[in-house]
Amino acid sequence: MNSSRVPSTVALAACAASIAVTLAACGSDTTPSASKTSTAPAVASSLTQAAGPDATCPTAPPATPGAPEWTLPGATGSVAVTGSTDTAAPVVTVTAPFSVTATQVQTLQAGTGPVVAPTASVSVCYMGVNGRDGNVFDSSYQRGEPADFPLDGVVPGFQKAIAGQKVGSTVAVAMVSADGYPDGQPRAGILPGDTLVFAIKILSAS
Repeated sequence: MNSSRVPSTVALAACAASIAVTLAACGSDTTPSASKTSTAPAVASSLTQAAGPDATCPTAPPATPGAPEWTLPGATGSVAVTGSTDTAAPVVTVTAPFSVTATQVQTLQAGTGPVVAPTASVSVCYMGVNGRDGNVFDSSYQRGEPADFPLDGVVPGFQKAIAGQKVGSTVAVAMVSADGYPDGQPRAGILPGDTLVFAIKILSAS
């Protein structure tokens, strides 16, 4: 069993920041590196790190996680997710190898804000975990800053997780490879066929 609480096991390569959500071909050897706050060569060039005094993501897991808010048995393995709070990062625990045959979305804590449109630009905190090995491959919680991006510039599974939710919600998604990276993403350690799991906090949408 691999417990992915904080992204200390992540091998953050040149495309690490927001690699999991953008549609960019980070595997290209011609991809330039950027600053430490945004190293993803996003397809949507408007991808930025959120700014402002309240634009932070908690970096530490909860002292006592408690019972998971979502437990999902997969076609193989299983995953258990506890969403983030104002002071703690999410906890994603994988019994590997975990895989699903269809993308599944779960609202962990419903927000009270407006409903997020499929074409909205959002600010979120997120953690991405590979179901094959339970490793965190990307996390804005590690960076301590949300990421801002348009939903039409992210992988389909990430869009499915956020669109239709209310601002303020925490959600989790277990996505099939076709909704993530069907051809893999070598720099993030993602292989073709890998199921990806995300824990997401929706901070704002416009």
